[in-house]
Amino acid sequence: MIRDSDYEFIRKLVYDRSRINLGNDKRELVTARLNKRLRAINIASISDYCRFLQSKENADELANLIDVISTNHTYFFREEEHFKYLNQHALPELLQRRTAEHWPSLNVWSAASSSGEEPYTIAITLAEFFKRNRTDWRWRIEATDISHRILQKARIGVYKEEALQKMPKEMITAYFQKGFGPQEGNYRVRPEIAESVTFRQLNLLESEPPGTDPFQIIFCRNVMIYFDHPTQTELVNRLARRLVPGGYLLVGHSESLTAIKHSLQMVKPAVYRRPL
Repeated sequence: MIRDSDYEFIRKLVYDRSRINLGNDKRELVTARLNKRLRAINIASISDYCRFLQSKENADELANLIDVISTNHTYFFREEEHFKYLNQHALPELLQRRTAEHWPSLNVWSAASSSGEEPYTIAITLAEFFKRNRTDWRWRIEATDISHRILQKARIGVYKEEALQKMPKEMITAYFQKGFGPQEGNYRVRPEIAESVTFRQLNLLESEPPGTDPFQIIFCRNVMIYFDHPTQTELVNRLARRLVPGGYLLVGHSESLTAIKHSLQMVKPAVYRRPL
């Protein structure tokens, strides 16, 4: 198990760099993830790793530490209710407002995109919706994450079969290329979907969001659970300012904005809206 002094050093370093707040309940998780990193770079102990992080010649290792701590397991159509809500309510309403609001495109931001499953799921949902509604409204998806390594995986767009388990077979066939031979069991996102998503590295609390146009929809799911209350408040209000009036913010189902001071209206659990 990690020593108290080492855990405090790691905890403070991660908070200062990413605002991820590691409480005592995360010690076991942090220890397991650090041990995996130690094996990868052949360092004997967590104490040695802490000294390694403090040396000037190894400053780049901080980015790897954030990668190790922040990367989460995800899959396509995770928290499926959000995508049902888009199909049944948000997208029909936004499409109806399109002309009156003079929106040349539908702009969506996946603010914590991880390894790409979320923004590609959004892209598939939009492609299916606009195909059914036979509309030529242009749409784009900005996908951001703090981790350079995980973004590289997202750009490659290749996933194990288990990541697609919540998808109907016909949808997998329509939007993925099945691997054969050495790639057996892998699926690559088809180019027409991959090209609709732009991936960028971004620290949500330090950098300006991508582009200058506001967004009709922002996904920021299962991120705030790692932040303390002041950071949650700052983030939610940053995101709210980038929504069009009537735009939607979707958060994780384990997250709530109840204790946060903000201007958004709750539509239903995990779905919020900027007032019109």
